[in-house]
Amino acid sequence: MADEAKAIGNAAFSSGDFNTAIKHFTEAINLSPTNHVLYSNRSAAYASLHQYDAALSDAKKTVELKPDWSKGYSRLGAAHLGLHQYQDAVSAYKKGLEIDPNNEALKSGLADAESAATASSSRARAAPWPSPFGDAFQGPEMWAKLTADPTTRVYLQQPDFVKAMQEIQRNPNKLNEYLKDQRVMQALGVLLNIKFKAGGRDDMEIPEEDSPPRPPPSQPAKEEVKKPEPEPEPEPMEISKEKEKKERKEKALKEKEAGNAAYKKKNFETAIEHYAKGMELDDEDISYITNRAAVYLEMGKYEDCIKDCDKAVERGRELRFDFQMIAKALTRKGTALVKMAKCSKDYDAAIETFQKALTEHRNPDTLKKLNDAEKAKKELEQQEYFDPQKADEEREKGNECFKQQKYPEAVKHYTESLRRNPKDPKAYSNRAACYTKLGALPEGLKDAEKCIELDPTFSKGYTRKGAIQFLMKEYDKALETYQEGLIHDPNNQELLDGVRRCVGQINKASRGDLSPEELKERQAKAMQDPEIQNILSDPVMRQVLIDFQENPKAAQDHMKNPMVMNKIQKLVTAGIVQIR
Repeated sequence: MADEAKAIGNAAFSSGDFNTAIKHFTEAINLSPTNHVLYSNRSAAYASLHQYDAALSDAKKTVELKPDWSKGYSRLGAAHLGLHQYQDAVSAYKKGLEIDPNNEALKSGLADAESAATASSSRARAAPWPSPFGDAFQGPEMWAKLTADPTTRVYLQQPDFVKAMQEIQRNPNKLNEYLKDQRVMQALGVLLNIKFKAGGRDDMEIPEEDSPPRPPPSQPAKEEVKKPEPEPEPEPMEISKEKEKKERKEKALKEKEAGNAAYKKKNFETAIEHYAKGMELDDEDISYITNRAAVYLEMGKYEDCIKDCDKAVERGRELRFDFQMIAKALTRKGTALVKMAKCSKDYDAAIETFQKALTEHRNPDTLKKLNDAEKAKKELEQQEYFDPQKADEEREKGNECFKQQKYPEAVKHYTESLRRNPKDPKAYSNRAACYTKLGALPEGLKDAEKCIELDPTFSKGYTRKGAIQFLMKEYDKALETYQEGLIHDPNNQELLDGVRRCVGQINKASRGDLSPEELKERQAKAMQDPEIQNILSDPVMRQVLIDFQENPKAAQDHMKNPMVMNKIQKLVTAGIVQIR
């Protein structure tokens, strides 16, 4: 239930409906109050609504629940920054970078916080005498009033005017630099609820701070005084602006749905057109970019896909977008890089990209793609390293070391030979012999089995395996190995000698010639063998063993069954059963 509420909240956040997102994140938190991700998401939603106190509270809870999660400090820094607590923001971002030094979002946030802190202190030193009109330019109300007035509304379409007003809003003392600009003075009149003359600069009247402005005697001025700018007027404009924004988002979503439908029908060019239109209508949702990247990926236009993914990541971090969407863009970029890979080194960029995606969000699909990329890189490295001639040279070096009883050096050369040619059964056989000499029997057995797998007719593989099993006192298994080798090479003297040795040890156990220590050791080893355990746990075999002790007639019938006798022989060889 918590995951469902979280998913709905993420969808609402992605579409810009932050209030709905907060509602669903709150539901999820009520169901799972210790989930740090939920508090992080709700903090982001509050910050998007400029409710920084609530965002700060959730960010602190995130860090409390998961102090080693770098994203929590990113949320904490953003909340402090929104509250103009610049030093606290710097401290939060630095703590996050201690955990994840390569996190781009934390680096960007730290740069913003340090810049804001520097600007704040500079303003404090450079402006000891505040502007008398400073309050008029503070807060979002300034833009609402300028939008509401029909004269200044036109100016807002002019970039140089907007830039000038932004500078004055940041530092009211900058007003002195723009006194010659009629538009700025007109805006000042709107913000102060007074009207200035529209004449040249010598006719303008700037009100003093301590005295109210004197209205000119002319009739037009009286009319202006009689009609002061009403305060509630900006409200409808704000509502209209929000309505327009909502309509654009709705149109963008329709374009996205049309793009998705075209994508499913493999109509890729149409899908690209729809996603592009959606991007134009709503530049605050990176899903349009990632969707277009998916189309490019399907079309085999991998470079275009990578460009869109990079753009989505950059824009997503600017907007402090959902980290899952950023992870999706990085995963898609990694997939494109894998498709473009032609040699083992080409996989490095893809692997790095998948790892970055996992730091944003640990998704099973991304993890699988990372593992596949690492596996493909390894296989390509082996192919690029493949050289049968050098493999033979290394094997011969290993043979020389083996003759000189330098077994560790021989293992090294045989291993290099196998790297150059992993399909050479002789190298596996020779290395198995080295491991046997060094007492590394499990490693030797593994190499001998690989040798047989590569060439079932190579008798040396069977002699190596049988010898190791004999040394491990698994005489019945060694006997089977030798007999299997004799099928391919019936006259091989080494295999025949191995069979005789195994039969001698098995008969020794059957006759009861083992010492108590040998019998105890063999029984203990046998009880670890899964095959022996299965025989002893079989109800049928348990009954057979009872019949051998108590019912000779039934025992004779059992002896006619080859499968039963084979299992009995294994128990005798293991020292579990003795025949007298």
